[in-house]
Amino acid sequence: MKNVKILLDEMYSGLKPYMKILGWDAQSVDDLGLKGAEDEVIVEHAARNSLVIITQDQVTADLARLKGVPCILIGLVEIARIVDKALRDMGADP
Repeated sequence: MKNVKILLDEMYSGLKPYMKILGWDAQSVDDLGLKGAEDEVIVEHAARNSLVIITQDQVTADLARLKGVPCILIGLVEIARIVDKALRDMGADP
């Protein structure tokens, strides 16, 4: 999968400058005038434009999966695992 373009859902629009500085072609739903759009509209846009969706919304991720649209679901479980790993890497114990 070369030349990946990323579509950041509303809750992750703030990641755009970070993804760009890491070299990714990232745009947000805000950039595209899709803020507040139905999940289906966002998934259809991603499908038409070969975008990988980054979201925290399980419904968006499920719809993307049904349509065969690449999607990365970053929920609280993934965030908790990242924090846990960082704390343990620092030598901290629960």
